[in-house]
Amino acid sequence: MTVAWYLLWFIIAVGLLVTVHEFGHFWVARLLGFKVLRFSVGFGKPLLKRVAGADRTEYVIAAVPLGGYVKLLDEREAPVAEAELPRSFTRRPHWQRIAVLLAGPVFNVLFAVALLWGMLWMGGVTELRPKIGQVTVGSLAATAGLRPGDEIRTVDGAPVTGQRDVIFGLLDAVSGAGRVTLGVRGDDGETRAVTLSVPDAAERRHLTEPAELFRGLGFQFWQPSGPPVLARVLPDGPAARAGLMAGDRIVAINGVPMNDFQDLLDYINARPGERISVDYRRGDGVHSATLEVASDQEGSRRIGRIRVEGQAPRYPDSMLLHTDLNPVSALGRAGEEAWSLTVFQARLFWRMLIGRVSLKNLSGPLSIAQFAGESAHAGTASFLSTLVLLSLSLGFLNLLPIPILDGGQIVFQVVEWLKGSPLSERAQVLGQQVGIALLIVLMGVALYNDIARQFS
Repeated sequence: MTVAWYLLWFIIAVGLLVTVHEFGHFWVARLLGFKVLRFSVGFGKPLLKRVAGADRTEYVIAAVPLGGYVKLLDEREAPVAEAELPRSFTRRPHWQRIAVLLAGPVFNVLFAVALLWGMLWMGGVTELRPKIGQVTVGSLAATAGLRPGDEIRTVDGAPVTGQRDVIFGLLDAVSGAGRVTLGVRGDDGETRAVTLSVPDAAERRHLTEPAELFRGLGFQFWQPSGPPVLARVLPDGPAARAGLMAGDRIVAINGVPMNDFQDLLDYINARPGERISVDYRRGDGVHSATLEVASDQEGSRRIGRIRVEGQAPRYPDSMLLHTDLNPVSALGRAGEEAWSLTVFQARLFWRMLIGRVSLKNLSGPLSIAQFAGESAHAGTASFLSTLVLLSLSLGFLNLLPIPILDGGQIVFQVVEWLKGSPLSERAQVLGQQVGIALLIVLMGVALYNDIARQFS
């Protein structure tokens, strides 16, 4: 995957979701009798433009694919002919203005529901059993009594079916009270309760950082280990510099046989900074290479890395929970999924604002491009799942009461409606300035996180 690949799928994803969002504004505005002057996907210089319809609406694809807008007839922006005043934004009833503003986020949610519905109807639901694999000695999980082979059945009394339910439940608990009780069933069939407690607020916030939850709690879900074959060798890493290539099968390291990829990971992780000898098979021959293991900081300890990836493991059927859905049940499940994801997103965002969830979870355009490119590389289902999450996020973020966003404009309209008269120009300008400042802060933090991830 190259930069061009990431950029391509970023443009496809953002362009599609922005089009859906702006079409919501456009469609409802036209339905309610507003005059639409322009429907633009993207900002800046128009690349393609077409004028059509009785209203001579301009349909534009612009050069910067990071947003879009629908321009309505508005006497505050330019003189309006007397005959067209009834179709001006400011002359329409407040409830209609609010409906137009609300339509963009609503269409993003409906788009996500439609995608989920199709995916669930065609493919059903397949989840991985939340069975525990490794438990780190001396960790919070080990101290609480969690053991390899345990299967998590409930989180704080709520039944769970798959790993995602457990992840959401743990994140909710850690960012909240910092205490969670897991109902587990051991390999022997015995059920028991295991309570994980994180009393320190700073540690709880640290656990909400990307990839830190399970590392900090001290356990991982069980996963099969594939053969010790390199599926990918990252450029400029220790393995690449030593001449290792994708497709090489690691036979031994320092004379110790490697039976599967997990053996390789465990051996490398335990030797940060050491010089090792790697025996590998390529084609019909066995070769040797010497390399120095990189040293990465993970929490309070150093971890060895040689910058390689293994083949995707194949889970046995016993670890998979599959449910087929008919069109009606799939639609119901899609609505429930979209609602629960949006509520969970809102809860975590609020906790981020009050300092309980790490700001490192904010993602900017670089991370979105990476997610889009990697999910497209993984296949259609993966890319569609990414579109669902991005569409729900776009809908939620646009409903935030920030003046420059749809949510802030809805607040303005509600205040005007209750007040019985328009807000002063000074109040509107001040609101816009505050909104722009807040967006700059959010975008700055997100871009900083993007850059930090690239260098981590």
